[in-house]
Amino acid sequence: MMTNLPKIKIAPSILSADFARLGEQVKEVTDSGADLIHVDIMDGHFVDGLTWGPKTIEDIKKWTHLPIEAHMMVDNPDKQINAFVNAGTDIMTIHYEACSSLANTIASVKSRGIKMSLAINPDTNFSNIEEYLHLLDQVLVMTVHPGLPGQKFLDTSPKKISSVRKSIEEKCLNTELEVDGGINAETISIAAQAGASVLVAGSAIYDHPAGINNAMKSLREKLDSS
Repeated sequence: MMTNLPKIKIAPSILSADFARLGEQVKEVTDSGADLIHVDIMDGHFVDGLTWGPKTIEDIKKWTHLPIEAHMMVDNPDKQINAFVNAGTDIMTIHYEACSSLANTIASVKSRGIKMSLAINPDTNFSNIEEYLHLLDQVLVMTVHPGLPGQKFLDTSPKKISSVRKSIEEKCLNTELEVDGGINAETISIAAQAGASVLVAGSAIYDHPAGINNAMKSLREKLDSS
């Protein structure tokens, strides 16, 4: 178990929300103790799914005071940075696999005054991005293959999460370590114990039979007891 870490954050993913009541459901997770709102931006090319554009960020900001993270599962992310920053994005997560010039992409995001987060897919080795770690505000380790909600947490994930956490600590960095994919009442403690500091959960929150507030309470209780 990792020790001496700050409070672990829960980031509800609105990909699993009721799109017809998106604002209301953003408010509900905000009132239930969420720490940030995770918005999956899919273009139908980098991943098969297709979701929202910058206006969604702009609109949901009316329903929450929390930071909003745009998880850019898109090709050519550099072309979309300005639009999403202008819409009110607080944290921009860009996939390593989508970058043609990673150093330039990092510099471009950071020059806009928001937090830069870099995601790696399950098949991508952490060593591919380790040299950039000191430039990042956050690393996102995908624990499922991106694009679809409700997938199972991959068994190989804890070892990878632990490797990233070890590197962050060895370099004495304050980089957040986010984990996204298959997070539920059974896996949230596993990810936290491996070293995650931000946990993204979608269907475990929005599809919970007892409702959003009870789902958030359940996840927080699991973290507090881990």
